[in-house]
Amino acid sequence: MDGPSDHPELWAFLESLHHGEVLSSRVAAIERFGVFVALDSGPAHPVFPGVGFITLPELSWRRFEAVTDVVRVGQRVSGEFLQFDTWNLEARMSLRATLPDPFQAFADRTAVGQELHGRVTRLVPFGAFVEVGDGIEGLIHLRDLTSTPVAAPSDVVRVGDEVTVVVTEIDRGRRRLSLSRRQDSPATSDTLAPS
Repeated sequence: MDGPSDHPELWAFLESLHHGEVLSSRVAAIERFGVFVALDSGPAHPVFPGVGFITLPELSWRRFEAVTDVVRVGQRVSGEFLQFDTWNLEARMSLRATLPDPFQAFADRTAVGQELHGRVTRLVPFGAFVEVGDGIEGLIHLRDLTSTPVAAPSDVVRVGDEVTVVVTEIDRGRRRLSLSRRQDSPATSDTLAPS
């Protein structure tokens, strides 16, 4: 866009923000690539509907189908400042950073080998996703859907099916949960075969 000399007041304002600072704003526009927010303080943006911008992954910890499931134009929101985007002259922000991560809370109370009940939410060529808690989904890899090999997840389960699964891995850093439906999963068979 422009440099510091073109919009000195906006540039100075954005440079004064600190990572982690919580900014109050109003949703100004929803686009397919993210959400523009008009900050309560600071100057207006010369081009965009707001000085703040929130990418889709930073809107919520939970998976959502439409942005309007999370925010609506005109809604008041508070977001954590992530960085000054010097190319677009905007404050990159995160709504989810101001909320507790439900995955970490789930991981605190769940162990590998634990049996859970859930509902199949979607099928992909390599397996099935199962919701095992409010907004918590895990993947059953194709090889772990059943003890006998199958070509596609739809050979074994359908979206909406209620299933019992065993937790095989909890990756806190990547926020990934691995599950199995196999009776001989590594989480449930720790004994060695007799020699």
